Amino acid sequence: MTRTMTVLALTTVAALGAAGSAQAKLVMFSSPSGNIGCAGETTRGATNVVRCDIRTRSWSPPAKPASCELDWGQGVTLGPLRRARWTCAGDTTLGVPIKLRYGATKQIGTIRCTSLRSGMRCLNKRGFGFKMSRQRMIFIRAAA
Repeated sequence: MTRTMTVLALTTVAALGAAGSAQAKLVMFSSPSGNIGCAGETTRGATNVVRCDIRTRSWSPPAKPASCELDWGQGVTLGPLRRARWTCAGDTTLGVPIKLRYGATKQIGTIRCTSLRSGMRCLNKRGFGFKMSRQRMIFIRAAA
């Protein structure tokens, strides 16, 4: 299990663009049910990205783009200033043993993720983000 988590952490860091950076900090957590797993990475306190994947869902992502040669639609990625986007990745953020209890919030740089009974919600400082649940995937757009 430790080796699996180490490999997951290393591949997640590499996928998030922080491999080899001594200043990078990886934060990983999951929903209490374990159905949603998230990983966030910061460098010198600034958020680079937060990604959440989901195991079981009743919704379907949009069609896989030709540019994605890996797995598609299992999760979303949110940067500090842009809208959330569908994830194209060959790894996963699922299986993290650290549970974020319902109602609790995890601050990853400038992105806040909140564990809700109805899913996981993450927002950046511009008001972009997502709410992921077993029933639906909602992309949150900043108020005009």
